[in-house]
Amino acid sequence: LALQELKLTDDKCPAQAFADAGYQAQWFGQKTYNGVALISKAPAQDVIRNIPGFADEQSRVLCATIDGVRVIGAYFPNGQAPGSDKFAYKMAWLEALNAWVKDELQRHPNLVLMGDYNIAPTDDDVYDPVGWKDQIHCTVEEREHFQRLLGLGLSDAFRQFEQAPRLWSWWDYRNLAFRKNQGLRIDHILLSQALQPRATACVIDKAPRKNERPSDHAPVVVTLA
Repeated sequence: LALQELKLTDDKCPAQAFADAGYQAQWFGQKTYNGVALISKAPAQDVIRNIPGFADEQSRVLCATIDGVRVIGAYFPNGQAPGSDKFAYKMAWLEALNAWVKDELQRHPNLVLMGDYNIAPTDDDVYDPVGWKDQIHCTVEEREHFQRLLGLGLSDAFRQFEQAPRLWSWWDYRNLAFRKNQGLRIDHILLSQALQPRATACVIDKAPRKNERPSDHAPVVVTLA
């Protein structure tokens, strides 16, 4: 289980609660913003926090080998708006991520890159492609970076299977967006070539989004044989 946007420091993370439930937790928290975690039953080995060689004060990446699979859980920068300083940071971050994942793939053929990408890869991943054209999450630059990750040999697990139209993983809290199903698919699980044949299903679980105080994201779940 890869978590993003913890919004708390490591000492506040409920590791014991997960331990009591039979899981172990790896945390990389940050006060107020960001923060990522990996929750697993098998031990996490060779843990890496953030992208090696990329100076970053924000806690966005947690990587570990779990049960023979190299798992990268990531909270991609939002980017705020094209042309902003935060967008420039997002572009630099994505550039560094691509180079690092390429290296990780060479050393770990069984690899999964998952989390909140803050990128809707195609118009099929946007409820209103015209209204969102060239807006954050949907810019040409962001989509090109997503395609570059696929170009490393990764595959979008969700698109490996036939899916009904208009399935999203994120809906704004405002304007009854969830009730109107006005959302984006910006949470993804990318699988290496070695793992792709092992994928038997990939779904978006909308049920938690109906909770009283939900996240604005819904979990994406992949099943590997």
